[in-house]
Amino acid sequence: MNEKQLIELVTELVKQPHESEWVEFKLNFHSPNEIGERISALSNGACIQNKKVAYLVFGVEDKTHVIKGTTFKAKSQKKGKEELEHWLAQRLDPRIDFSIYEFDYEPNKHISIFVIPATKNRPVEFMHQSYIRVGSITRKLNDFPEKQAKIWKKDTLAFEKDIAKDNLLASDIVKYLSTETYFDLMKLPYPSTQQGVIDKLMEEGIIKNNKGLAITNLGALLFGKDLNVFENLKRKSVRVIVYKGKNKVETEREQIGVRGYAVGFIGLIDWINSQLPANEEIGKALRNDARMYPKIAIRELVANALIHQDLTVKGFPMIEIFSDRVEISNSGIPLVRPDRFY
Repeated sequence: MNEKQLIELVTELVKQPHESEWVEFKLNFHSPNEIGERISALSNGACIQNKKVAYLVFGVEDKTHVIKGTTFKAKSQKKGKEELEHWLAQRLDPRIDFSIYEFDYEPNKHISIFVIPATKNRPVEFMHQSYIRVGSITRKLNDFPEKQAKIWKKDTLAFEKDIAKDNLLASDIVKYLSTETYFDLMKLPYPSTQQGVIDKLMEEGIIKNNKGLAITNLGALLFGKDLNVFENLKRKSVRVIVYKGKNKVETEREQIGVRGYAVGFIGLIDWINSQLPANEEIGKALRNDARMYPKIAIRELVANALIHQDLTVKGFPMIEIFSDRVEISNSGIPLVRPDRFY
């Protein structure tokens, strides 16, 4: 969200008659633990109230909803030597992808706002305890079994079918998505009309009707020209880090992909392969560099990491290259015990 959108958002939020299960106002920072508990409570509350997101706003008086500004700078706040945002994310289960924004509502009226997605399928815990908002008070969710049951029973929309960007025209679809890539990969002729493109993408669930045309998470994640355009998918870009040596002490280079997985996959694999350690092989006439790892193995491992990540939690798919190994990881926990992988 840009500054104008954030100002409009806060203006609308303070019009609420009172704090609720999905909105909380605070003037200033008290403790990291308090924020963690509020994130848990607000995410769980938003789920029960059928809201996509909840808001924790610093800089607004909770009783009067007067915008006074705050001294709290959430993006730069630390817990010990660790950034607060990272500290919080590590202690939430599941690791929901909350966002922090900072801006000046008016001169000398600084606002820090946490935008928190509603949980799906199970309650969000902070440090092994789940919370809920009851009116304007934060309580332990275990004390309210009927509310806990509503979260577990919630029939939520699958991540890939949810909306990444809406209020679009047909021209916006080809602006944000590499539609040619879809037809190339499917070995289909590209339609002669724009409507033909729209009809086929709609048939595949890549776009849908919702306040005009809308791009689904599936469409954006696979065919987006720039994932940074889609607010909920920025942290699903692939991150590749090349280290000098066998540990993480010194980074040689880092690259974060911006294109959708289907659009950028071939280029991603080629770039990873170019960074891998190589041995020199001397043939009859020429010397060749032979990579230490087969390209097909890297391709399959990266593809599986992308496909099997938990898209509902925070975390980049990661490829980390060391002098003696490659580590590939994704977000979420496995559906089977790790020892079963073998």
